[in-house]
Formats: sequence, structure tokens, C-alpha cells
Amino acid sequence: RDTNLPLIDWVEDYLDGHGITAHRYVHPDQPKAALFAHVGPEVEGAVVLSGHTDVVPVDGQPWDTDPFVVTARDGKYFGRGTCDMKGFDALALWALVEAHYAGVSKPLQLAFSYDEEIGCLGAPPMIKAMDGVVPKGGPVIV
Repeated sequence: RDTNLPLIDWVEDYLDGHGITAHRYVHPDQPKAALFAHVGPEVEGAVVLSGHTDVVPVDGQPWDTDPFVVTARDGKYFGRGTCDMKGFDALALWALVEAHYAGVSKPLQLAFSYDEEIGCLGAPPMIKAMDGVVPKGGPVIV
């Protein structure tokens, strides 16, 4: 529902700063995009690290703090998405950059979709957009 473009912009700039080209699939009607990238040899069979950039909507939920601001209470952290896919996304991004610098012999890809939490709506068009832009991936880790 909400835009993910500030996050996608940041990821794209971060990867570019490390010499990695990122590609986007932009939603045709809404302000959101998927992002994908490839490092290593330009061959098929890459391990694909696949994450999503949205969180479950908070409509009608009884939050007593702002769900989009991490709040520390009783030695725990509370906030929407604080231990969800976003931790994996950060590690996948780190792994892609590390693989790039290591000069891996087998390719690695990053694929960040949108609207996963409301029905996996962003993954299918992103997969189509990847075809012909990056080599076909192999095993996918979500």
C-alpha cells in the first residue's frame, strides 16, 4: 500500500557505491518498486537471496506506541517488522557486497520485492523483469 521507494533508492545507492548495478521493476500504477542485482560470473544458477520490503499493515491493531518507531521496554524491542524480513534483507545486502569483493566463482543475486505481506503481489512481475536482465537464478533463499 505505502511507497517503498525511499528504501529502494537507498539500497540502489548503497550497491552503486560498491560498484554493483541494481535494476528495478517499477509498479505501473503505484509508487513502489522491486530491486534486483547480480554479482559474480554472468552464468545461470545463482543463489538468489529473496526478501520483501513491506510490513503487515497495522490498521485496527491495538498499538500503544508508534508501530514504526522501535521502542525499548523491559529489555525487549517493539515495532512493526523489527524481527521480520528486514533483518534478512540487511544480511542479504551485506552478503551481496561481500560476494562482490570476494570475487566469487559462483553467482549470487539479490531480489527485493514489494507487497508480499498483502498477497505476494510484487514477486511475479519482478521475476519477469529479471528475465533477460540478469542470468537465470537457481536455488532461492527467502
